[in-house]
Amino acid sequence: MTDRGLTHVALPVREMDRSLAFYEKYARLQVVHERNDDGVRVAWISDRTRPFVVVLIEVPEVRNPLLPLAHLGVGVESRERVDELTAAAKADGLTLYGPTDSGYPVGYWALISDPDHHTLEVAYGQEVGLTVETAGAVDSPKEP
Repeated sequence: MTDRGLTHVALPVREMDRSLAFYEKYARLQVVHERNDDGVRVAWISDRTRPFVVVLIEVPEVRNPLLPLAHLGVGVESRERVDELTAAAKADGLTLYGPTDSGYPVGYWALISDPDHHTLEVAYGQEVGLTVETAGAVDSPKEP
């Protein structure tokens, strides 16, 4: 794996352990790196399928969470898994929308609010991988 292209997105979180538990449960993201930068706890989490991480940065207050249109999207293995995750979110008292079947190419999806109100979309059948693959090869960025 190489560090080229989009490598991460960073999110502020108030309680690192709570956020780590949420993303493990709902997105199967695991800690691949953790450190303390001058009193600020930082964790990189990944599903280990590509060189991409979500960087969680612990802060006293989250002022601008990712709200529904701005969200992290995770593909899951089945419609049943979307249903399981939405049932778990409801049982955990998390804000949620869906599940909804939007047909091709959006698929079957639901939105779940994390502990800091960032939005996570769980989806089945979005065909992102196929769409990217069939869009053709992209030239590597030119070196200056």
